[in-house]
Amino acid sequence: MTLGAAAFEQVQKLVYARAAIVLDPGKEYLVESRLAPIARARGFRDVDELCARLEHRDAALIEEVVEAMTTNETSFFRDHHPFEALRRTVLPELIGQRQHTRTLRVWCAACSTGQEPYSLAMLLDEHFPALSTWNVSIRATDIAKSVLDRAKSGRYRQIEVNRGLSARALVRYFLRDGLEWEIRPEIKRRVQFEEMNLIGTWPRREPFDLVFLRNVLIYFDQMTRVALLHKTREVLRGDGYLLLGGSETTPYDMRSFERVEIARAGVYRACQVPGRGGNDAR
Repeated sequence: MTLGAAAFEQVQKLVYARAAIVLDPGKEYLVESRLAPIARARGFRDVDELCARLEHRDAALIEEVVEAMTTNETSFFRDHHPFEALRRTVLPELIGQRQHTRTLRVWCAACSTGQEPYSLAMLLDEHFPALSTWNVSIRATDIAKSVLDRAKSGRYRQIEVNRGLSARALVRYFLRDGLEWEIRPEIKRRVQFEEMNLIGTWPRREPFDLVFLRNVLIYFDQMTRVALLHKTREVLRGDGYLLLGGSETTPYDMRSFERVEIARAGVYRACQVPGRGGNDAR
């Protein structure tokens, strides 16, 4: 299959309009590789014909295309360093500061098939058993319903559990079911999954103590990155933490976060902003 310039431009505009994701020239191979399986499954001759069908405003096809282009790489305990930073510094600090409320709220944005929030749940279980008596909330969101359905099932293929999990963690936190492994119910219950578009309206919630926004900003343009970080600061407590991907940084004009060097991880502490309200209450 070959992707024409008009078809690529059409997908560029669609994905930017629906998810604010920027597909730069040179990403034609990515579009073709992601959409070719959809084209074959739906009986189109090629991806160009699939894209032509998008002009008919086929809602189901549009949703399928956007989901295909927003499904990104993930694995258990991805990159290792952020979870070391959590274990060694971030979580002990937050736990000490929350002793009076015994509440900890975490949001994993763009969670894909769930490896990140489940990794956090396993980390809490293994290294912070005292939290079993706390009110701990791990909310995980993604734009793609199909990946959220997989995340909710907690079922993973052998190749997926081989990435990032030790043999000890696999035996402790998973049950074998045929050719797949399923997260144990006590870990699965700790995570609540929800469909959410980051460039849409964010629901009003109690502020979070910790937000994962890892390997997400790289897909957006500068204006969208700034907007997302401002909105993230609005839902984060004044002494909370933001985790970005290791290669990501906050834009130069973003003064509401300061980078904290912990275990070579992209960790940012919320800065106090004059005139802010309740989210800064500790």
